[in-house]
Amino acid sequence: MNHFPRLSRLLQAACFGGTIAAVSVLSPLYSVAHAAFQNSPKAVLDEAWQIVDREYVDGTFNSVDWQAVRQDLLSRDYASPEAAYAALRQALQRLNDPYTRFLDPKQYQALTSQTSGELSGVGLRLQLHEQTKALTVVEPIANSPASTAGIRSGDRILAIDGRSTQGMSVETASDLIKGEAGTRITLRIERDSRAFDLPLTRARIELPNVAHELRQEGNQRIGYIRLTEFSSHAPDQMKAAIQDLLSKKVDGFVLDLRGNPGGLLQASVEISRMWLDGGAIVRTVDRRGNSDQIMANHTALTQLPLAVLVDNNSASSSEILTGALRDNRRAVIVGTRTFGKALVQSVHSLSDGSGLAVTVAHYYTPGGTDISHRGITPDVEISLNEQQQRTLAGNLALVGTDADPQYAQAVSVLRPAIAQMLLQPRASQNQPSVSLRRETSRVN
Repeated sequence: MNHFPRLSRLLQAACFGGTIAAVSVLSPLYSVAHAAFQNSPKAVLDEAWQIVDREYVDGTFNSVDWQAVRQDLLSRDYASPEAAYAALRQALQRLNDPYTRFLDPKQYQALTSQTSGELSGVGLRLQLHEQTKALTVVEPIANSPASTAGIRSGDRILAIDGRSTQGMSVETASDLIKGEAGTRITLRIERDSRAFDLPLTRARIELPNVAHELRQEGNQRIGYIRLTEFSSHAPDQMKAAIQDLLSKKVDGFVLDLRGNPGGLLQASVEISRMWLDGGAIVRTVDRRGNSDQIMANHTALTQLPLAVLVDNNSASSSEILTGALRDNRRAVIVGTRTFGKALVQSVHSLSDGSGLAVTVAHYYTPGGTDISHRGITPDVEISLNEQQQRTLAGNLALVGTDADPQYAQAVSVLRPAIAQMLLQPRASQNQPSVSLRRETSRVN
């Protein structure tokens, strides 16, 4: 008999440094513990302990006596929830697994907002100006209250509801600006040496995780797509990007996963199926040895030549997608070795609004490779030197252009396959793609 985690639950997962299934199922024992400790922080401790006991991937609990851990946690008195949280974190550290972790209510809310791909606020990306340290707008998010109100890149935020932002961190400012949809906030804006107050109404905003653009590279048309996180909205955004670029008659694609820390497993599966018509995507194995293999389902949107850009910050869901495309010979991988995370985690909401992420399974690429601590080695390795990194970080508009050496190398890798494809009638170009030559090499 198969036990948790099974495929239907793992598909609710996220991969921020691991793979996370967002569930909130409590064991029958929890109701007993909750009745005994309902007015005590011990209720949350016992709730969290039982989840780990039931689901943690290592049945030996890192050779820790997990029953003794429970007795220790529940034998203490806690003056506050924070004291109980600290004890739980210490207990979880004994598992020697940084991805099994307790999230206080604020941290849990931040994670759920991140995986949902939404926030409630006015839609501003902020940074501290390098010289003046003024709180500065990087850009307003499209279709947000900020963009509708006319806030521009480079505007300075002088005050938030009358509170000066002088010396304020970006994190503090973001916390003040966020709030329940429908509530009001007033920002004092400085632009061209003129200051003015701007009232805004907060709204629920879908965060853009996919950006795309047509690049004309000589006589070839390249569809460039950058995916920053695998949120719940990322598949729809990716589908729209691919379809838009196909309507513009691109000859091939560059998919940029550099710096992408992961996200929802379901999102990585759905996006894999947009590029991969057949074959396995990923295999997961739980602590009982139960194995699930997720397959492509013949719903690919395109078979045009594809190159994927990765670096050592491409992790988890990024590696699931990269591994699926590489092992099925669907794409050439360009860049530097990926991060190397192959753990599946479930995220549970706890009764006081906090949360628990617990590692429940291990995943393998379609070829059976365990990438833990090793990552995926690109077919074509090319790194950026310090100056190139500074240049791109200082001007994000250069990322995915000829000024970006890794992107330029990806285009170079695609050229032969595109040239061969262009010899075929356009009607046949959505048939199985021209095989890309995949010699492992290093570019200095």
